[in-house]
Amino acid sequence: MIDPRAQVDPDAKLATDVEIGPCSLVGKHVEIGSGTQVGSHTIIDGPTKIGMDNFIGSFCAIGGDPQDKKFDRTGESRLEIGNGNTIREYCSINRGTDAGGGVTRLGDDNWIMAYCHIAHDCKVGCHIVFANNATLAGHVEICDFAVLGGFTGVHQFCRMGESSFSAIGAIVVRDVPPFIMVDGNTARPRGVNREGLKRRGFGADLVSSLKRCYKALYRQGLSLDDALAVMESEGDRYPEVSQMVDFIRSSARGIVRKQKEGTNK
Repeated sequence: MIDPRAQVDPDAKLATDVEIGPCSLVGKHVEIGSGTQVGSHTIIDGPTKIGMDNFIGSFCAIGGDPQDKKFDRTGESRLEIGNGNTIREYCSINRGTDAGGGVTRLGDDNWIMAYCHIAHDCKVGCHIVFANNATLAGHVEICDFAVLGGFTGVHQFCRMGESSFSAIGAIVVRDVPPFIMVDGNTARPRGVNREGLKRRGFGADLVSSLKRCYKALYRQGLSLDDALAVMESEGDRYPEVSQMVDFIRSSARGIVRKQKEGTNK
């Protein structure tokens, strides 16, 4: 299953059915699980652990050194990728640094389109879509079911909550709460991610509750504390709202706050 033109270090740990395309390089400290396919001209360095049933396209750079001037090669630095991910052509994913806990981590069933970059110490959950050229700086957290539109850029240490959505070209410099859509440079809130919630099977009552939370946060002129008080009353009925409140309260960078002019959602 390994093309004769590929170079695989004899100490790398590959399941017997792993496919490695021509002219790809797999380093010494790499582990790849069953059913994973790697295209041509891709470099996988380590320490990197890749799970089962992943597809990694051609010309990717996976598990390379962090792009961090302070990076010390003697420290802990690794990359962990889960199962069932699709990583298309020309993507780059860097290992972690000591300052960020030593690990960059991807979950399961993510769809990462061409030319995306995931920097050191990022934590990427499951069922996430990265459209072409989406880019994460270091120490970013992307929660489950988020969607990043093409050319989205996320500033270091920012978070995007569960089922959040960034439009094409969004520049995210503050945390994006769960279930919220943002767009623009810099990113501003545009409404509840209704289509994403519909696809996940969220009921109409829950979506209506999230809309009321959005209005409290962005349309009623309330202080953040007063908006959270309104949201907490909704959270008594819906754990998803409580999750949203907890996310906002735990934000170190602050959340996107000012609604973009002209929106009526």
